Amino acid sequence: MRILLLNPPFKGKFSRTSRSPAVTKGGAIYYPLWLASTASVLDKEGFEVMFIDAPADDISPTEVIEKAITFQPQLVIVDTSTPSIFNDVKIAENLKKSLPNSYFVLVGTHVSALPEETLKLSNGIDAIAKGEYDYTIRDLAHCLDKKGNLENVNGLIFRKENQIIHNQTRTLIANPDEIPFTSQAYKKHLTIENYFFSLSDFPMVMIITGRGCPNMCTFCVYPQTFHSRAYRPRSPENVVAEFEYIIKNLPQVKEIGIEDDTFTTDQKRVIKICQLLIEKKIKMKWYCNVRANLNLETMQWMKKAGCHLMTIGFESSSQEVLNNIRKGITVQQIKDFVKNSKKAKLLVHGCFMAGNPGDTKKILEENLELAKELNCDSMQFYPLLVYPGTEAFNWAKENRYLTTYDYSQWATEQGDHNCILNFPNLSSQEIIEHCHRATKEYHLRITYLLMKIKQIILHPGEIARTAKTAITFFKYLNNN
Repeated sequence: MRILLLNPPFKGKFSRTSRSPAVTKGGAIYYPLWLASTASVLDKEGFEVMFIDAPADDISPTEVIEKAITFQPQLVIVDTSTPSIFNDVKIAENLKKSLPNSYFVLVGTHVSALPEETLKLSNGIDAIAKGEYDYTIRDLAHCLDKKGNLENVNGLIFRKENQIIHNQTRTLIANPDEIPFTSQAYKKHLTIENYFFSLSDFPMVMIITGRGCPNMCTFCVYPQTFHSRAYRPRSPENVVAEFEYIIKNLPQVKEIGIEDDTFTTDQKRVIKICQLLIEKKIKMKWYCNVRANLNLETMQWMKKAGCHLMTIGFESSSQEVLNNIRKGITVQQIKDFVKNSKKAKLLVHGCFMAGNPGDTKKILEENLELAKELNCDSMQFYPLLVYPGTEAFNWAKENRYLTTYDYSQWATEQGDHNCILNFPNLSSQEIIEHCHRATKEYHLRITYLLMKIKQIILHPGEIARTAKTAITFFKYLNNN
Protein backbone atom coordinates (compact mmCIF):
# COMPACT_ATOMS: atom_id res chain seq x y z
CA MET A 1 0.00 0.00 0.00
CA ARG A 2 1.16 3.53 -0.84
CA ILE A 3 0.69 6.12 1.89
CA LEU A 4 1.15 9.89 1.61
CA LEU A 5 2.01 11.83 4.77
CA LEU A 6 1.40 15.53 4.19
CA ASN A 7 2.30 18.59 6.21
CA PRO A 8 0.33 20.99 4.01
CA PRO A 9 1.44 24.45 2.84
CA PHE A 10 0.26 27.45 4.87
CA LYS A 11 1.69 30.98 5.27
CA GLY A 12 5.29 30.14 4.41
CA LYS A 13 7.47 28.65 7.16
CA PHE A 14 4.53 27.71 9.39
CA SER A 15 5.37 25.31 12.25
CA ARG A 16 2.37 23.12 13.06
CA THR A 17 4.14 21.05 15.71
CA SER A 18 5.14 24.07 17.77
CA ARG A 19 3.20 24.27 21.04
CA SER A 20 1.74 27.50 19.66
CA PRO A 21 1.66 26.95 15.88
CA ALA A 22 2.87 30.02 13.98
CA VAL A 23 5.49 31.53 11.72
CA THR A 24 8.03 32.30 14.43
CA LYS A 25 9.80 35.62 15.01
CA GLY A 26 13.16 33.82 15.22
CA GLY A 27 12.70 32.06 11.89
CA ALA A 28 12.36 28.57 13.38
CA ILE A 29 10.78 25.83 11.30
CA TYR A 30 9.93 22.79 13.41
CA TYR A 31 10.21 19.19 12.31
CA PRO A 32 6.84 17.47 11.73
CA LEU A 33 7.55 15.28 14.77
CA TRP A 34 4.38 13.21 14.90
CA LEU A 35 4.13 12.65 11.15
CA ALA A 36 7.78 11.57 11.23
CA SER A 37 7.13 9.14 14.07
CA THR A 38 4.26 7.68 12.06
CA ALA A 39 6.48 7.45 8.98
CA SER A 40 9.06 5.45 10.93
CA VAL A 41 6.32 3.05 12.08
CA LEU A 42 4.92 2.65 8.55
CA ASP A 43 8.42 2.12 7.12
CA LYS A 44 8.99 -0.66 9.64
CA GLU A 45 5.69 -2.27 8.58
CA GLY A 46 6.83 -2.33 4.96
CA PHE A 47 4.45 0.26 3.50
CA GLU A 48 5.51 2.52 0.62
CA VAL A 49 5.61 6.04 2.07
CA MET A 50 5.82 9.47 0.48
CA PHE A 51 6.43 12.24 3.01
CA ILE A 52 5.80 15.86 1.91
CA ASP A 53 6.64 18.66 4.33
CA ALA A 54 5.44 21.64 2.30
CA PRO A 55 6.34 24.47 4.75
CA ALA A 56 9.92 23.25 5.17
CA ASP A 57 10.46 22.44 1.49
CA ASP A 58 8.58 25.50 0.19
CA ILE A 59 6.15 23.40 -1.86
CA SER A 60 2.99 25.05 -3.21
CA PRO A 61 -0.51 23.50 -3.17
CA THR A 62 -0.24 22.91 -6.92
CA GLU A 63 3.07 21.08 -6.51
CA VAL A 64 1.57 18.97 -3.70
CA ILE A 65 -1.23 17.85 -6.03
CA GLU A 66 1.23 17.07 -8.82
CA LYS A 67 3.42 14.94 -6.55
CA ALA A 68 0.40 13.15 -5.09
CA ILE A 69 -1.05 12.33 -8.51
CA THR A 70 2.29 10.85 -9.58
CA PHE A 71 2.49 8.75 -6.40
CA GLN A 72 -1.19 7.63 -6.42
CA PRO A 73 -1.52 6.83 -2.69
CA GLN A 74 -4.34 4.68 -1.36
CA LEU A 75 -4.15 6.46 2.02
CA VAL A 76 -3.47 10.17 2.64
CA ILE A 77 -2.66 11.55 6.11
CA VAL A 78 -2.91 15.36 6.48
CA ASP A 79 -1.52 17.20 9.49
CA THR A 80 -3.48 20.15 10.91
CA SER A 81 -3.44 22.89 13.56
CA THR A 82 -6.01 25.31 14.93
CA PRO A 83 -4.86 28.44 13.01
CA SER A 84 -4.54 26.51 9.74
CA ILE A 85 -7.52 24.15 10.03
CA PHE A 86 -9.67 25.72 7.28
CA ASN A 87 -6.65 25.84 4.96
CA ASP A 88 -5.77 22.24 5.79
CA VAL A 89 -9.29 20.98 5.13
CA LYS A 90 -9.42 22.90 1.83
CA ILE A 91 -6.10 21.45 0.66
CA ALA A 92 -7.26 17.93 1.57
CA GLU A 93 -10.57 18.57 -0.21
CA ASN A 94 -8.85 19.76 -3.38
CA LEU A 95 -6.43 16.86 -3.27
CA LYS A 96 -9.36 14.45 -2.89
CA LYS A 97 -10.76 15.70 -6.21
CA SER A 98 -7.58 14.47 -7.91
CA LEU A 99 -7.46 11.26 -5.84
CA PRO A 100 -11.13 10.30 -5.45
CA ASN A 101 -10.33 6.70 -4.52
CA SER A 102 -7.83 7.58 -1.78
CA TYR A 103 -8.83 7.47 1.89
CA PHE A 104 -8.22 10.85 3.59
CA VAL A 105 -7.45 11.19 7.31
CA LEU A 106 -6.77 14.34 9.31
CA VAL A 107 -4.48 14.30 12.36
CA GLY A 108 -3.37 16.83 14.97
CA THR A 109 -4.43 18.49 18.20
CA HIS A 110 -7.31 20.52 16.75
CA VAL A 111 -9.07 17.62 15.07
CA SER A 112 -8.48 15.46 18.15
CA ALA A 113 -10.40 18.01 20.23
CA LEU A 114 -13.13 18.66 17.64
CA PRO A 115 -13.45 15.56 15.44
CA GLU A 116 -17.13 15.83 14.51
CA GLU A 117 -16.98 19.59 13.92
CA THR A 118 -13.98 19.05 11.63
CA LEU A 119 -15.54 16.19 9.66
CA LYS A 120 -18.58 18.37 8.99
CA LEU A 121 -16.36 20.97 7.29
CA SER A 122 -15.98 18.82 4.18
CA ASN A 123 -17.26 15.58 2.71
CA GLY A 124 -13.79 15.13 1.25
CA ILE A 125 -12.47 14.10 4.67
CA ASP A 126 -13.06 10.43 5.44
CA ALA A 127 -11.77 10.19 9.00
CA ILE A 128 -9.96 11.66 11.99
CA ALA A 129 -7.22 9.83 13.87
CA LYS A 130 -7.57 11.09 17.43
CA GLY A 131 -4.60 11.80 19.72
CA GLU A 132 -1.33 9.90 19.29
CA TYR A 133 -1.89 8.36 15.90
CA ASP A 134 1.23 6.32 15.05
CA TYR A 135 -0.47 2.97 15.60
CA THR A 136 -3.93 4.18 14.54
CA ILE A 137 -2.57 4.93 11.06
CA ARG A 138 -0.61 1.66 11.04
CA ASP A 139 -3.73 -0.35 11.88
CA LEU A 140 -5.86 1.64 9.42
CA ALA A 141 -3.39 0.95 6.62
CA HIS A 142 -3.50 -2.79 7.32
CA CYS A 143 -7.29 -2.65 7.55
CA LEU A 144 -7.71 -0.86 4.22
CA ASP A 145 -5.15 -3.14 2.59
CA LYS A 146 -7.10 -6.22 3.69
CA LYS A 147 -10.53 -4.60 3.12
CA GLY A 148 -11.32 -5.11 6.79
CA ASN A 149 -13.87 -3.52 9.12
CA LEU A 150 -12.92 0.09 9.94
CA GLU A 151 -14.82 -0.15 13.21
CA ASN A 152 -11.99 -2.36 14.51
CA VAL A 153 -9.41 0.46 14.21
CA ASN A 154 -9.09 1.98 17.67
CA GLY A 155 -8.60 5.75 17.74
CA LEU A 156 -10.43 6.31 14.42
CA ILE A 157 -13.48 8.54 14.03
CA PHE A 158 -14.87 8.12 10.53
CA ARG A 159 -17.71 8.91 8.20
CA LYS A 160 -20.01 6.01 7.32
CA GLU A 161 -22.78 7.02 4.95
CA ASN A 162 -24.68 9.73 6.89
CA GLN A 163 -23.23 8.84 10.28
CA ILE A 164 -20.04 9.65 12.16
CA ILE A 165 -18.70 6.56 13.92
CA HIS A 166 -16.55 6.92 17.04
CA ASN A 167 -14.40 3.83 17.46
CA GLN A 168 -12.97 2.74 20.78
CA THR A 169 -10.34 5.12 22.16
CA ARG A 170 -6.82 3.90 21.49
CA THR A 171 -4.78 2.92 24.53
CA LEU A 172 -1.71 5.11 24.83
CA ILE A 173 1.62 3.52 23.95
CA ALA A 174 2.96 2.41 27.32
CA ASN A 175 6.52 1.69 26.20
CA PRO A 176 7.82 4.31 23.72
CA ASP A 177 11.06 2.31 23.35
CA GLU A 178 9.19 0.06 20.92
CA ILE A 179 8.71 2.90 18.41
CA PRO A 180 11.44 3.23 15.76
CA PHE A 181 13.62 6.32 16.00
CA THR A 182 12.00 9.40 14.47
CA SER A 183 15.43 10.34 13.12
CA GLN A 184 15.26 7.27 10.87
CA ALA A 185 12.34 8.94 9.09
CA TYR A 186 14.32 12.19 8.87
CA LYS A 187 17.16 10.38 7.11
CA LYS A 188 14.89 8.57 4.66
CA HIS A 189 12.28 11.21 3.87
CA LEU A 190 13.30 14.75 4.86
CA THR A 191 15.98 17.31 4.00
CA ILE A 192 17.31 18.29 7.41
CA GLU A 193 18.95 21.45 6.08
CA ASN A 194 15.43 22.83 5.56
CA TYR A 195 14.79 22.99 9.31
CA PHE A 196 16.00 25.67 11.64
CA PHE A 197 15.80 26.58 15.31
CA SER A 198 17.25 29.96 16.18
CA LEU A 199 18.57 28.79 19.54
CA SER A 200 20.63 25.89 18.18
CA ASP A 201 23.49 25.22 15.79
CA PHE A 202 22.61 24.49 12.17
CA PRO A 203 21.74 21.93 10.96
CA MET A 204 19.90 20.32 13.84
CA VAL A 205 17.30 17.63 14.46
CA MET A 206 14.46 17.44 16.97
CA ILE A 207 13.51 14.31 18.88
CA ILE A 208 11.02 13.29 21.58
CA THR A 209 12.46 11.27 24.50
CA GLY A 210 9.24 11.06 26.51
CA ARG A 211 5.58 11.39 25.58
CA GLY A 212 3.18 13.49 27.60
CA CYS A 213 3.56 15.66 30.69
CA PRO A 214 2.12 15.04 34.17
CA ASN A 215 1.93 18.73 35.07
CA MET A 216 -1.46 20.40 35.20
CA CYS A 217 -0.95 23.67 33.26
CA THR A 218 -4.33 24.75 31.93
CA PHE A 219 -3.10 26.14 28.59
CA CYS A 220 -0.71 23.51 27.19
CA VAL A 221 -2.34 21.82 24.21
CA TYR A 222 -0.43 18.58 23.55
CA PRO A 223 -0.68 17.09 27.06
CA GLN A 224 -4.43 17.69 27.10
CA THR A 225 -5.49 16.78 23.55
CA PHE A 226 -2.85 14.22 22.58
CA HIS A 227 -1.45 12.50 25.65
CA SER A 228 -4.15 12.73 28.37
CA ARG A 229 -1.36 14.13 30.59
CA ALA A 230 0.09 10.61 30.79
CA TYR A 231 3.90 10.75 30.98
CA ARG A 232 5.73 7.83 29.34
CA PRO A 233 9.51 8.28 29.07
CA ARG A 234 11.86 6.32 26.85
CA SER A 235 14.61 4.51 28.69
CA PRO A 236 17.96 6.31 29.04
CA GLU A 237 19.60 3.56 26.97
CA ASN A 238 17.09 4.03 24.13
CA VAL A 239 17.56 7.81 24.12
CA VAL A 240 21.35 7.52 23.98
CA ALA A 241 21.05 4.93 21.22
CA GLU A 242 19.22 7.51 19.10
CA PHE A 243 22.01 10.03 19.73
CA GLU A 244 24.42 7.39 18.42
CA TYR A 245 22.20 6.72 15.39
CA ILE A 246 22.07 10.42 14.52
CA ILE A 247 25.85 10.85 14.82
CA LYS A 248 26.47 7.84 12.57
CA ASN A 249 23.73 8.33 9.99
CA LEU A 250 23.26 12.10 9.92
CA PRO A 251 26.88 13.26 10.29
CA GLN A 252 26.08 16.84 9.25
CA VAL A 253 23.93 17.38 12.37
CA LYS A 254 25.51 19.79 14.85
CA GLU A 255 22.84 19.77 17.54
CA ILE A 256 19.90 17.74 18.84
CA GLY A 257 16.80 19.42 20.19
CA ILE A 258 14.91 17.43 22.83
CA GLU A 259 11.35 18.61 22.25
CA ASP A 260 9.59 16.77 25.09
CA ASP A 261 6.94 18.90 26.79
CA THR A 262 9.18 18.67 29.86
CA PHE A 263 12.42 16.74 29.43
CA THR A 264 13.32 17.13 33.13
CA THR A 265 10.13 15.62 34.59
CA ASP A 266 12.23 12.81 36.13
CA GLN A 267 15.54 14.37 37.10
CA LYS A 268 17.11 11.02 38.09
CA ARG A 269 16.41 9.78 34.55
CA VAL A 270 17.97 12.94 33.10
CA ILE A 271 21.12 12.37 35.12
CA LYS A 272 21.25 8.75 33.94
CA ILE A 273 20.98 9.88 30.30
CA CYS A 274 23.78 12.39 30.89
CA GLN A 275 25.98 9.78 32.54
CA LEU A 276 25.51 7.40 29.61
CA LEU A 277 26.34 10.16 27.10
CA ILE A 278 29.53 10.87 29.03
CA GLU A 279 30.45 7.18 29.44
CA LYS A 280 30.03 6.60 25.71
CA LYS A 281 32.05 9.76 24.95
CA ILE A 282 29.25 11.15 22.80
CA LYS A 283 30.14 14.68 21.74
CA MET A 284 26.95 16.35 20.59
CA LYS A 285 25.38 19.66 21.57
CA TRP A 286 21.75 19.57 22.65
CA TYR A 287 18.99 21.70 24.13
CA CYS A 288 15.79 20.77 25.95
CA ASN A 289 12.54 22.04 27.50
CA VAL A 290 12.55 22.25 31.30
CA ARG A 291 10.64 23.53 34.34
CA ALA A 292 11.71 25.93 37.08
CA ASN A 293 11.95 23.14 39.67
CA LEU A 294 15.13 21.87 37.98
CA ASN A 295 17.95 21.63 40.53
CA LEU A 296 21.57 22.70 40.16
CA GLU A 297 23.00 19.17 40.29
CA THR A 298 20.93 18.06 37.32
CA MET A 299 21.89 21.20 35.39
CA GLN A 300 25.57 20.48 36.03
CA TRP A 301 25.22 16.93 34.69
CA MET A 302 23.40 18.30 31.64
CA LYS A 303 26.20 20.75 30.96
CA LYS A 304 28.85 18.01 31.23
CA ALA A 305 26.87 15.85 28.80
CA GLY A 306 26.64 18.49 26.05
CA CYS A 307 23.54 20.53 26.87
CA HIS A 308 24.07 24.21 26.18
CA LEU A 309 20.59 25.71 26.41
CA MET A 310 17.27 25.23 28.20
CA THR A 311 13.91 26.61 27.07
CA ILE A 312 11.41 27.33 29.83
CA GLY A 313 7.99 28.86 30.36
CA PHE A 314 8.12 31.38 33.19
CA GLU A 315 4.66 32.64 32.11
CA SER A 316 4.19 35.28 34.84
CA SER A 317 5.81 37.33 37.59
CA SER A 318 2.61 37.04 39.67
CA GLN A 319 2.22 34.09 42.02
CA GLU A 320 -1.55 34.51 41.85
CA VAL A 321 -1.50 34.19 38.07
CA LEU A 322 0.84 31.19 38.23
CA ASN A 323 -1.63 29.54 40.61
CA ASN A 324 -4.56 30.43 38.34
CA ILE A 325 -2.98 28.59 35.40
CA ARG A 326 -1.89 25.72 37.68
CA LYS A 327 1.72 26.15 36.61
CA GLY A 328 2.97 24.42 39.76
CA ILE A 329 5.97 26.71 40.30
CA THR A 330 6.74 29.77 42.41
CA VAL A 331 8.26 33.13 41.50
CA GLN A 332 11.15 32.33 43.81
CA GLN A 333 11.77 29.08 41.93
CA ILE A 334 11.98 31.10 38.70
CA LYS A 335 14.66 33.36 40.20
CA ASP A 336 16.57 30.43 41.71
CA PHE A 337 16.39 28.55 38.40
CA VAL A 338 18.04 31.39 36.47
CA LYS A 339 20.65 31.87 39.19
CA ASN A 340 21.51 28.16 39.04
CA SER A 341 21.57 28.14 35.23
CA LYS A 342 24.28 30.79 35.33
CA LYS A 343 26.25 28.73 37.85
CA ALA A 344 25.96 25.73 35.53
CA LYS A 345 26.86 27.95 32.53
CA LEU A 346 23.71 26.99 30.63
CA LEU A 347 21.91 29.44 28.37
CA VAL A 348 18.18 30.04 28.92
CA HIS A 349 15.40 30.96 26.51
CA GLY A 350 12.49 32.15 28.65
CA CYS A 351 8.82 32.75 27.84
CA PHE A 352 6.20 35.04 29.35
CA MET A 353 2.52 34.95 28.42
CA ALA A 354 0.09 37.88 28.38
CA GLY A 355 -3.63 37.39 28.92
CA ASN A 356 -3.54 34.74 31.65
CA PRO A 357 -6.39 34.60 34.19
CA GLY A 358 -5.78 37.46 36.61
CA ASP A 359 -3.51 39.48 34.33
CA THR A 360 -3.65 43.28 34.45
CA LYS A 361 -1.65 46.00 32.72
CA LYS A 362 0.38 46.35 35.90
CA ILE A 363 1.23 42.63 35.99
CA LEU A 364 2.31 42.69 32.33
CA GLU A 365 4.74 45.50 33.14
CA GLU A 366 5.98 43.52 36.14
CA ASN A 367 6.53 40.54 33.82
CA LEU A 368 8.79 42.68 31.64
CA GLU A 369 10.70 43.98 34.66
CA LEU A 370 11.25 40.44 35.95
CA ALA A 371 12.40 39.37 32.49
CA LYS A 372 14.99 42.16 32.47
CA GLU A 373 16.12 41.18 35.95
CA LEU A 374 16.56 37.54 34.87
CA ASN A 375 18.49 38.67 31.75
CA CYS A 376 18.34 35.36 29.90
CA ASP A 377 19.97 34.60 26.54
CA SER A 378 16.65 35.35 24.85
CA MET A 379 13.08 36.02 25.92
CA GLN A 380 9.74 35.48 24.24
CA PHE A 381 6.57 37.45 24.99
CA TYR A 382 3.38 36.16 23.43
CA PRO A 383 -0.38 36.24 24.01
CA LEU A 384 -2.17 33.37 25.70
CA LEU A 385 -3.42 31.16 22.89
CA VAL A 386 -6.41 29.09 23.99
CA TYR A 387 -6.79 25.95 21.91
CA PRO A 388 -9.90 23.74 21.70
CA GLY A 389 -9.59 20.78 24.04
CA THR A 390 -7.76 22.73 26.76
CA GLU A 391 -9.02 23.98 30.10
CA ALA A 392 -7.89 27.47 29.08
CA PHE A 393 -10.22 27.37 26.05
CA ASN A 394 -13.15 26.29 28.20
CA TRP A 395 -12.38 29.07 30.70
CA ALA A 396 -12.31 31.70 27.95
CA LYS A 397 -15.50 30.35 26.39
CA GLU A 398 -17.44 30.20 29.66
CA ASN A 399 -16.42 33.76 30.58
CA ARG A 400 -17.14 35.08 27.06
CA TYR A 401 -13.60 36.34 26.62
CA LEU A 402 -13.24 34.98 23.08
CA THR A 403 -13.48 37.66 20.41
CA THR A 404 -14.11 35.09 17.66
CA TYR A 405 -14.69 31.41 16.94
CA ASP A 406 -13.07 31.78 13.53
CA TYR A 407 -9.99 29.61 14.07
CA SER A 408 -8.12 31.30 11.22
CA GLN A 409 -7.89 34.35 13.50
CA TRP A 410 -5.62 32.42 15.91
CA ALA A 411 -2.80 33.65 13.66
CA THR A 412 -2.21 36.97 11.92
CA GLU A 413 -2.15 37.37 8.15
CA GLN A 414 1.64 36.89 8.32
CA GLY A 415 1.23 33.74 10.45
CA ASP A 416 2.36 35.31 13.73
CA HIS A 417 0.62 34.64 17.06
CA ASN A 418 -2.62 36.60 17.38
CA CYS A 419 -4.71 37.42 20.43
CA ILE A 420 -8.39 36.46 20.36
CA LEU A 421 -9.14 37.33 24.00
CA ASN A 422 -10.77 40.48 25.34
CA PHE A 423 -10.98 41.08 29.09
CA PRO A 424 -12.89 43.81 30.96
CA ASN A 425 -9.58 45.41 32.03
CA LEU A 426 -7.34 44.32 29.12
CA SER A 427 -8.15 44.31 25.41
CA SER A 428 -6.73 41.99 22.78
CA GLN A 429 -5.06 44.97 21.10
CA GLU A 430 -3.40 46.01 24.35
CA ILE A 431 -2.08 42.46 24.83
CA ILE A 432 -0.63 42.35 21.29
CA GLU A 433 0.94 45.78 21.65
CA HIS A 434 2.49 44.78 24.97
CA CYS A 435 4.03 41.64 23.46
CA HIS A 436 5.55 43.59 20.55
CA ARG A 437 6.87 46.35 22.80
CA ALA A 438 8.24 43.93 25.42
CA THR A 439 10.06 41.92 22.74
CA LYS A 440 11.76 45.05 21.39
CA GLU A 441 12.45 46.60 24.78
CA TYR A 442 13.99 43.41 26.19
CA HIS A 443 16.30 42.64 23.26
CA LEU A 444 17.38 46.22 22.49
CA ARG A 445 18.67 47.03 25.99
CA ILE A 446 22.31 48.08 26.20
CA THR A 447 22.96 45.52 28.95
CA TYR A 448 21.47 42.75 26.80
CA LEU A 449 23.41 43.75 23.67
CA LEU A 450 26.66 43.91 25.65
CA MET A 451 25.93 40.43 27.04
CA LYS A 452 25.48 39.08 23.50
CA ILE A 453 28.70 40.73 22.29
CA LYS A 454 30.59 39.18 25.20
CA GLN A 455 29.01 35.80 24.40
CA ILE A 456 30.19 35.96 20.79
CA ILE A 457 33.72 36.96 21.82
CA LEU A 458 34.01 34.13 24.35
CA HIS A 459 32.19 31.58 22.19
CA PRO A 460 32.86 32.23 18.47
CA GLY A 461 30.74 29.19 17.62
CA GLU A 462 27.69 31.28 18.55
CA ILE A 463 28.31 33.81 15.74
CA ALA A 464 26.36 32.02 13.00
CA ARG A 465 23.40 31.24 15.25
CA THR A 466 23.25 34.76 16.67
CA ALA A 467 23.62 36.42 13.25
CA LYS A 468 20.81 34.46 11.62
CA THR A 469 18.51 35.08 14.59
CA ALA A 470 19.36 38.78 14.61
CA ILE A 471 18.56 39.15 10.90
CA THR A 472 15.16 37.51 11.37
CA PHE A 473 14.50 39.55 14.51
CA PHE A 474 15.22 42.87 12.80
CA LYS A 475 12.92 41.90 9.94
CA TYR A 476 10.26 41.37 12.60
CA LEU A 477 11.00 44.83 14.06
CA ASN A 478 10.55 46.44 10.67
CA ASN A 479 7.13 44.81 10.27
CA ASN A 480 5.82 45.82 13.70
